[in-house]
Amino acid sequence: MANERSTSVWDALVDSPEDAENLRLRSKLMRVLTKTVLSWELPQKDAARKLRLTQPRLSELLNGKIDKFSLDALVNMLASADLEIDFTVKEKAA
Repeated sequence: MANERSTSVWDALVDSPEDAENLRLRSKLMRVLTKTVLSWELPQKDAARKLRLTQPRLSELLNGKIDKFSLDALVNMLASADLEIDFTVKEKAA
Protein backbone atom coordinates (compact mmCIF):
# COMPACT_ATOMS: atom_id res chain seq x y z
CA MET A 1 0.00 0.00 0.00
CA ALA A 2 1.40 3.37 -1.01
CA ASN A 3 2.05 5.95 1.65
CA GLU A 4 -0.17 8.83 0.50
CA ARG A 5 -0.18 12.24 2.12
CA SER A 6 -3.19 14.52 2.01
CA THR A 7 -2.82 18.28 2.04
CA SER A 8 -5.72 18.64 4.48
CA VAL A 9 -8.08 16.56 6.53
CA TRP A 10 -10.80 17.38 4.00
CA ASP A 11 -8.72 15.96 1.15
CA ALA A 12 -8.43 12.72 3.11
CA LEU A 13 -12.20 12.46 3.57
CA VAL A 14 -13.42 12.97 0.01
CA ASP A 15 -12.42 11.97 -3.49
CA SER A 16 -12.14 15.33 -5.22
CA PRO A 17 -10.50 18.69 -4.47
CA GLU A 18 -13.84 20.36 -5.17
CA ASP A 19 -15.57 18.36 -2.44
CA ALA A 20 -12.68 19.03 -0.07
CA GLU A 21 -12.97 22.78 -0.65
CA ASN A 22 -16.72 22.63 -0.07
CA LEU A 23 -16.18 20.86 3.25
CA ARG A 24 -13.48 23.35 4.25
CA LEU A 25 -15.78 26.31 3.60
CA ARG A 26 -18.74 24.72 5.38
CA SER A 27 -16.51 23.97 8.35
CA LYS A 28 -15.36 27.58 8.59
CA LEU A 29 -18.91 28.91 8.42
CA MET A 30 -20.10 26.40 11.00
CA ARG A 31 -17.33 27.40 13.41
CA VAL A 32 -18.27 31.08 13.09
CA LEU A 33 -21.95 30.34 13.58
CA THR A 34 -21.30 28.11 16.59
CA LYS A 35 -19.09 30.74 18.23
CA THR A 36 -21.72 33.40 17.57
CA VAL A 37 -24.62 31.33 18.91
CA LEU A 38 -22.70 30.44 22.06
CA SER A 39 -21.85 34.11 22.62
CA TRP A 40 -25.56 34.93 22.73
CA GLU A 41 -25.90 32.89 25.93
CA LEU A 42 -29.49 32.00 25.01
CA PRO A 43 -31.35 28.75 25.44
CA GLN A 44 -31.12 26.68 22.25
CA LYS A 45 -34.82 27.20 21.57
CA ASP A 46 -34.40 30.99 21.53
CA ALA A 47 -31.16 30.88 19.53
CA ALA A 48 -32.83 28.58 16.99
CA ARG A 49 -35.73 31.00 16.62
CA LYS A 50 -33.26 33.85 16.02
CA LEU A 51 -31.63 31.82 13.23
CA ARG A 52 -35.04 30.74 11.86
CA LEU A 53 -34.26 27.08 12.63
CA THR A 54 -35.77 24.34 14.70
CA GLN A 55 -34.00 23.48 17.93
CA PRO A 56 -32.96 20.03 16.60
CA ARG A 57 -31.46 21.71 13.52
CA LEU A 58 -29.50 24.12 15.72
CA SER A 59 -28.30 21.17 17.78
CA GLU A 60 -26.93 19.58 14.59
CA LEU A 61 -25.00 22.78 13.90
CA LEU A 62 -23.61 23.02 17.42
CA ASN A 63 -22.60 19.35 17.31
CA GLY A 64 -20.66 19.83 14.06
CA LYS A 65 -22.85 17.67 11.81
CA ILE A 66 -21.24 19.08 8.67
CA ASP A 67 -22.99 16.60 6.38
CA LYS A 68 -26.36 18.13 7.35
CA PHE A 69 -25.61 21.63 5.99
CA SER A 70 -25.13 23.08 2.52
CA LEU A 71 -23.24 26.28 1.85
CA ASP A 72 -26.56 27.94 1.00
CA ALA A 73 -28.10 26.96 4.32
CA LEU A 74 -25.08 28.24 6.24
CA VAL A 75 -25.05 31.56 4.36
CA ASN A 76 -28.74 31.99 5.19
CA MET A 77 -28.01 31.34 8.87
CA LEU A 78 -25.22 33.93 8.81
CA ALA A 79 -27.68 36.51 7.49
CA SER A 80 -30.18 35.58 10.22
CA ALA A 81 -27.39 36.05 12.78
CA ASP A 82 -26.72 39.56 11.42
CA LEU A 83 -23.34 38.47 10.07
CA GLU A 84 -21.92 39.05 6.62
CA ILE A 85 -19.28 37.22 4.65
CA ASP A 86 -16.14 38.93 3.45
CA PHE A 87 -13.77 36.65 1.57
CA THR A 88 -10.67 36.51 -0.55
CA VAL A 89 -10.09 34.19 -3.48
CA LYS A 90 -6.46 33.34 -4.16
CA GLU A 91 -4.34 30.76 -5.92
CA LYS A 92 -3.35 27.77 -3.85
CA ALA A 93 0.21 27.61 -2.59
CA ALA A 94 2.33 25.14 -4.51
